[in-house]
Amino acid sequence: MFFSGYASAHSWTPTYPKFTPSYVDKVVETEMTLFNKRPDVEYYKISVLDKNMEPVIFASVNKVYKVNYLEKKKVMIFLREESLVDALYICSRSMFVKTYTSTNRVSTRICSKIR
Repeated sequence: MFFSGYASAHSWTPTYPKFTPSYVDKVVETEMTLFNKRPDVEYYKISVLDKNMEPVIFASVNKVYKVNYLEKKKVMIFLREESLVDALYICSRSMFVKTYTSTNRVSTRICSKIR
């Protein structure tokens, strides 16, 4: 009736990121670290969300990052100062490559709170 198993996810740090002014006027930045603890996942999508979990416009080198198993990747997030008022979460979500075989997979999303 009850099953026990190993649950793995990725890590997304820091938990409470701080933004600092960037080299571009009226743009702020923060650095996040993505660590892949899942051998079945290689791709992660980055998003910035408001209090209603709606997307906020942001900039980064990529929106989807390839991170191999047990690899860390630094992710720079850039926001306009005016968007910082609305932005509440910076999230990473695991993504799977589409295949023709049916498998039960669980996508994980981890969010860091801005304020």
